[in-house]
Amino acid sequence: MIIDVWSDVVCPWCFIGKRRLEKALAAFCHSDQITIRHRAFQLQPDIKQTVPTHKHLSEKYNLGDTQVKEMQANVCAIADGEGLCYNLDDTLSGNTFDAHRLLLWAATIGKQDELLEAMYSSYFEKSLPLFDHSDLVRVAQLVNIDADKVEEILLSSKFSDDVIADRNLATQLGASGVPFFVFDMKFGISGAQPLEAFTQTLEGAWAEHQKV
Repeated sequence: MIIDVWSDVVCPWCFIGKRRLEKALAAFCHSDQITIRHRAFQLQPDIKQTVPTHKHLSEKYNLGDTQVKEMQANVCAIADGEGLCYNLDDTLSGNTFDAHRLLLWAATIGKQDELLEAMYSSYFEKSLPLFDHSDLVRVAQLVNIDADKVEEILLSSKFSDDVIADRNLATQLGASGVPFFVFDMKFGISGAQPLEAFTQTLEGAWAEHQKV
């Protein structure tokens, strides 16, 4: 069974959702027969510059500095409950198109989940950017991906169409944001739902999968 996961590497709820799905799978007796497939979804596809995240959130939601800090503190508290140590004070926001291209390529060499985990941890727990080629080379090397191969992909246009196609497919399936989880292209979960939602959907999707 395949679980497609639409996410953005700068979406704090996506890392939280990833952990909750992993916990559900850890308790699922058929987890060895499940394939997780990352799908690209840019939350800010038109962003041109790299800016401080607190500034970006303030302008996007028309919030004051105190409100932004409260919003981020709430996310950090929830992340902490999943064993994640978020540090959002100094994060930046920028275009993630190349990060998604790299992730889609990484799937072809069996490194997608490792790279996604490294990207999430670098960005949310270490406040490191993921927007320039040098940023992406650095994070890829953390999971032993050759720097020259990464540069080759980033300097090309490979997987550009795939990033766009993933976003279009998510829209067709009714997603307006991420994380968005689709089990066997039949059952969906929108958002970082509680663990119970993942467990129940996983069991229901597997039961349906067995009928095929």
